[in-house]
Amino acid sequence: PKWKFKQYGQCGKYISDLFPHVGQQADKIAFLHSMTADSPIHGSAMLMMNSGHLLSGKPSMGSWVNYGLGSENENLPGYVVMLDRTGGPISGAKNWTSGYMPAAYQGVVMNASGPTPILDLKNARNMSREQQRMLIDKLNKYNSRHLSERVDNSALAARISSYELAYKMQMSAPEAVDFDSEPEHLKKLYGLDQDRTRDFGRKCMLARRLVERGVRFIQVYSGGNHNDANWDAHGDLEKNHNYHAGNTDQPVAALLEDLQERGLLDETLVIWGGEFGRAPTSEGQKGRDHDHYGFTVWMAGGGVKPGFTYGATDEFGCSAVENPVHVHDLHATILHLMGLDHEKLTYRYSGRDFRLTDVHGKVIHDIIA
Repeated sequence: PKWKFKQYGQCGKYISDLFPHVGQQADKIAFLHSMTADSPIHGSAMLMMNSGHLLSGKPSMGSWVNYGLGSENENLPGYVVMLDRTGGPISGAKNWTSGYMPAAYQGVVMNASGPTPILDLKNARNMSREQQRMLIDKLNKYNSRHLSERVDNSALAARISSYELAYKMQMSAPEAVDFDSEPEHLKKLYGLDQDRTRDFGRKCMLARRLVERGVRFIQVYSGGNHNDANWDAHGDLEKNHNYHAGNTDQPVAALLEDLQERGLLDETLVIWGGEFGRAPTSEGQKGRDHDHYGFTVWMAGGGVKPGFTYGATDEFGCSAVENPVHVHDLHATILHLMGLDHEKLTYRYSGRDFRLTDVHGKVIHDIIA
């Protein structure tokens, strides 16, 4: 190993020196060390982890959860995505698409680090709220009349609801990213006082604020673009992982601690992972290659067993050999923890019922508290 490991918490979990802050939260976490996926290629593997399919065009998990449960806040999107400052992940918006579902269920990209939380939301013409309300009402009237003769036009239905949501978000979105009311000790906990952790720390703090405001599904990306702009690590494993882990370790741990302090962790499922892992071998000298045969995802809160380990890879960390967990199994378990039956949560499209797990998936009951 390139880093030393030591034991943390009452569970005695061995965790790499890359994650000293997350290590302090070990007793909150259920580790799945035997994940497997179908593709070793970023684009298709990202789509599978997000939508359960290797090909694009299918609804993402966030859309399924948003569709199945709805949102508790009518003034904010039910599904929010926050990207790395270097850009979006490979496959881009296909990772948070609503696919064949109505467009209202797709993810909305939100910015945690600037005065404009959502692009094109600001009132460009300096209309009064009353004027905007009158204009939207008039648009809704004509669009609804048009829709009444085209009831299967989900894009038009989504446009009608998006006008209404945008009007409400003009007030709610800026308030959600206004961290001035947050106490200084919390800002420091998330690393907002350090250049290295500030960007991801703001995303994690915003994630907590959105949870408090009833947003149903929040996805935060660490790393964007390609190669060393994300966790790919083909060139230099130590340099790459030291950089990305150093940016995210403290904010992720702070999110778990903050949610627990507010009594929100029990009802909030936190999921950490990527589309696959790193192999013990490399075509180069310092890097590591892709490994979809055995990798780790961890979850905390939301009804999982705390301080629990499930599955294992072989002695080289290459392939899952104990209790393999396929991505479909992970998705089935996540939906179960959300109170949804993955076999019954379906959407009818093109003459058949579709689901997130397709015709696969089994709930991993052993990790559920």
